[in-house]
Amino acid sequence: MEHALPTPPSHPWRTIAVVAAGIATLELLGLVIVGVALIAKPVMHRARAEAAAVPTKHQQTTTRIRPLLPRGSTSVTVLNGNGRSGAAAAQASRVRARGYLVGDVGNAPRMGYGRSVIMYRGGRRPEALRLARDLGIRLVTPLDGLRPRDLLGAQLAVVVGG
Repeated sequence: MEHALPTPPSHPWRTIAVVAAGIATLELLGLVIVGVALIAKPVMHRARAEAAAVPTKHQQTTTRIRPLLPRGSTSVTVLNGNGRSGAAAAQASRVRARGYLVGDVGNAPRMGYGRSVIMYRGGRRPEALRLARDLGIRLVTPLDGLRPRDLLGAQLAVVVGG
């Protein structure tokens, strides 16, 4: 006569532990989301208020409207902001071909510019917009990340991006 051996009892405590851990994880995730939402909102409002209260460097400088310089009198510094060898020299030859004076050609203070950008000294926005049209560059901004001394006397800077 054969007797069936009793099957070892399954371990329901393991299943219960996995389910409890999953529920606890979901609760923790929910608490983190609620906490971030509650903390981020006041911080964001305070940061916006402080940003609105502090005038930007561009707003601090008083700029006079100056007559538009001809291309031959507009000095342009060309800086490589993407790290590729020869990018600034190639852009400088395009700038020269459009009739501008090319001042310094070199590397930007930092690399990693995703797009090419034209930066201008105070009061030289019209020249910057004209150069942007000539080169097909859409991003035009006052000096941002560059100091006026980085331009070495030029009115405009072209930072070549990726």
